Amino acid sequence: MGIYKDRVTIYEVAKAAGVSLATVSRVINNQSNVTLETKKRVEDTIARLGYKPNALAQGLATNRTTNIGIVIPDVNYVHISNLLSGMIDIGKIYGYQTTLFVTKHSSQDTKEVIAKLLTSHVDGAVVFDDELEQSDIETIIKYNIPLILIGDKFDIKDEKVGNITLNFASAIKEVINRHYENGGEKVTFLHSTNEGKMIQSIESKITHDLLKDSYDEMLVTDSYHETYLQFIEYFKKVKKGQFVCPRDSLACALTNAAIDSGLKVPEDIEVVSVIGTKYSIVSRPTISSCELDFYDVGSIAMRMVTKLLKDELKNRYYHFDARYNSRSSTRK
Repeated sequence: MGIYKDRVTIYEVAKAAGVSLATVSRVINNQSNVTLETKKRVEDTIARLGYKPNALAQGLATNRTTNIGIVIPDVNYVHISNLLSGMIDIGKIYGYQTTLFVTKHSSQDTKEVIAKLLTSHVDGAVVFDDELEQSDIETIIKYNIPLILIGDKFDIKDEKVGNITLNFASAIKEVINRHYENGGEKVTFLHSTNEGKMIQSIESKITHDLLKDSYDEMLVTDSYHETYLQFIEYFKKVKKGQFVCPRDSLACALTNAAIDSGLKVPEDIEVVSVIGTKYSIVSRPTISSCELDFYDVGSIAMRMVTKLLKDELKNRYYHFDARYNSRSSTRK
């Protein structure tokens, strides 16, 4: 497995012995409510596989705290911070420890994070798949770590995997359709560096399925300050436009540059953000954006993984649709 370290899990022991997770836990914790025959079968399986009990095996029987790994791309974005807050808060309520693993923007960084996740002996994990490939997810599954995946649905069918899908594309498509139906000019999509696979997926669904060739593109840096300076130069030549930004902080940079260049929003410049957060409301003008409660997403993800650990998760799929809120950065 290369940089990944092999380990035997309680799930493999239970499967090999033909018993439940709770039964394996009872044997490990020397509880009396297991038949001698079953106890011997489990103990023989443990010896044969070389299994070493972890917090989950003991926690199933003793209610001791278990450890949930959280894999996210970056904590510097508001929507990711909200997602993380939801997971940590619910984890505390249910008595779970959480360990954070942050992926960066290179495949090597991601591989190293996955290796750390596997060797840390977490009992379960919640993964925001913004920087992970299908192969990364499949590697984690091979180690029998119960997973909740947040983002686009992977083509994975496994009883230890649950999925939360996030739909921003439908809301953005509706806005763009209405824009063109009202005679609006060609839309410009902003692509930011390190914008993540979720944004890329949204843009792909919109541009390929809806716009075809009827849109323009601009590359900006994933930085408010640098995007602001870029549009200060841009608006020296261009005085009108309709823009779709990946995040509302970049939309704020664009609208501020427009206003500081003597342009009016939304009369001259219209701006929509794919992901809306607190910046959409506190900025002036306020930003029209697609919004989804990421705190709620994180809360549900943590509830799902705790149920998955106990074999109590009945519905392994949950779906969130973003809602478009029209504000001051677009014409009504």
